[in-house]
Amino acid sequence: MEQAEYRRMFEAEELQWWYAGMRSISLAVLGEPLRRLDRRRPLALLDAGCGTGGNLGPLAAFGRAAGIDVSEEALRFCRIRGVPAARAGLLALPFPDAVFDCVTSFDVIYHAWVEDDRAALHEMARVLRPGGLLLLRVPALRLLWGAHDRAVHSRHRYTRPEVRALLEGGGLQVLRASYCNSFLFPLLVVRRTLDRLTGRAGSDVAFLPAPLEWAFRRVLEAEARLLGRGHHLPLGASLIALGRKPD
Repeated sequence: MEQAEYRRMFEAEELQWWYAGMRSISLAVLGEPLRRLDRRRPLALLDAGCGTGGNLGPLAAFGRAAGIDVSEEALRFCRIRGVPAARAGLLALPFPDAVFDCVTSFDVIYHAWVEDDRAALHEMARVLRPGGLLLLRVPALRLLWGAHDRAVHSRHRYTRPEVRALLEGGGLQVLRASYCNSFLFPLLVVRRTLDRLTGRAGSDVAFLPAPLEWAFRRVLEAEARLLGRGHHLPLGASLIALGRKPD
């Protein structure tokens, strides 16, 4: 991403509606399966492509959580935040086989610098222990391509069949695969259409007026409750999937 984008991410990641709401969705999907893993020892978790580290704190509630990222600027913000992270790329994770109980990838493999998303999935699956979990979240649907995608150097927006195929191609059993950020989907379609008509440039990472921040975050938290109960959503701006490495 552009270097300035990491500062915007760092400033927004804990409180801005999209980051906070999508974190609620991710933890709703991941939480109960993680709690069912063998807890006779602390769980080891890796956030692959951790950015400025905003998800490492919540993940640490489940065990020992660490991150990797290819950007030194992102890692600088991880140090400011006080979370453990090291420099590495997804295509060559610096870990032996089968060392993590859970690997997460939050909006990473769609970036232009991830030249081969299938190879990235194989690497993340490689470092999982048998029975371990992989949580993958990506932007969805080419229909929503716009200024934000260009600003953050996107390569692709995914469909649910593509995500299922990626997990299965990495040797994982697909436990969940659902669209999310669904209730706001019509507004996002309008926003992207206006972007194309007006030629707007720049990313969407910014705080909205307080009433909209509150309302949009509550919408995503409502989706989190649905997904946490096992429901699937048929359409949305993002995709979330949970895979399991066979024993």
